Amino acid sequence: MITCFIRYEIDPFKKEEFSTYARNWGQSIPRNGADLIGYFGPHEGSATTAYGVYNIESLAAYEAYRARLAADPLGAENYQFAKRERFILKEDRIFLKNMSLPHAMKVAP
Repeated sequence: MITCFIRYEIDPFKKEEFSTYARNWGQSIPRNGADLIGYFGPHEGSATTAYGVYNIESLAAYEAYRARLAADPLGAENYQFAKRERFILKEDRIFLKNMSLPHAMKVAP
């Protein structure tokens, strides 16, 4: 399992548009095969930094997932919405592996 972290730089005057974008992914991402942890937008501090985080089985699974997401009606519309409204100024994506995984596997006494 790997986790995809997407760091967005967003237009601070278009936080509502980013919020709509995030809610749409909240429906489309799980439906197309990724385990969405969440989309996180500015609250305190930076008004321009947001994140999207989800788990996926592997990079190969990610490629298949991206194809399904692009073909999904809501996914396709969300890509077009972002392009049309231009609220995302920059997007960086990184895949990380959880190195502390045994902590989640411990059984409570």
